[in-house]
Amino acid sequence: MRAAKVREMTGEEMVKKEQDLREEMFRLRFQHVTGQLENPIRLRLLRRELAQVLTIRQEREATEKSRSTANEKAG
Repeated sequence: MRAAKVREMTGEEMVKKEQDLREEMFRLRFQHVTGQLENPIRLRLLRRELAQVLTIRQEREATEKSRSTANEKAG
């Protein structure tokens, strides 16, 4: 998924996407351990996608925090 699409998501959608990615990674890791994983590159892509979601979520939280701090100083 492109970062632009992740940035368009609402906070709730991002949380849901994070949960879905974590569940799929769990299933794929389990398949990897048991030797049933057909596409090991999918694990890498999931990790990367999860990192994107978490990074963008963290950026938003930091932006909101700095805005509230700036509003407190201005007010």
